[in-house]
Amino acid sequence: MRKMICSAIAVLVTLVQAIAISQSRGPQRSAVDVTNADVRATLKGAPADGVMDQQIRVVDIGKYNVAIGVLHRAAKAKQTAIEHSQVTEVYHIIEGSGTFVTGGDMVDPTPSPADGNTVKVLVGPSTNGSAIRGGQSRKIGPGDVIVIPPGVAHWFSTVESDMNYLVVRVDADHVLPAGYVNPVVTNVKE
Repeated sequence: MRKMICSAIAVLVTLVQAIAISQSRGPQRSAVDVTNADVRATLKGAPADGVMDQQIRVVDIGKYNVAIGVLHRAAKAKQTAIEHSQVTEVYHIIEGSGTFVTGGDMVDPTPSPADGNTVKVLVGPSTNGSAIRGGQSRKIGPGDVIVIPPGVAHWFSTVESDMNYLVVRVDADHVLPAGYVNPVVTNVKE
């Protein structure tokens, strides 16, 4: 009995310490840089004929997390649709062009695996599909910005020339891993 009480006290003390450490970390209280060098270093890993989505950083700013990522889409690659349950995305096209579709109905919807990189690091709970029926299509290119709220399916129906774009992810539910820094980013300043 005494051994059980001592073990329970030890667990309780450990739990209290863990809570205190996590609370003392708290939200970021200074500016966080994501440099052009960080973006370019991350893009270097993109497959020439494929699709790549890489988170660069996830910053806890209190009421929500903000994530900065970069994506590459080759014109030759097969494009798939996706819809995020909790995360808003803001795309800023750096280079390339294509036709972007939002809304409508996802074709062949399938939930993203809960233990996969898409859910755990990139965008939280999501649904993937092969295409979108009945959505709004628009031509996009360098300098264009698109805001995609949670629950809005989105898809590149065509990629005319290889695309690179920056994504800002607003995570009001803290489903993304606060403090994440992509391993290719070497100059971490906080």
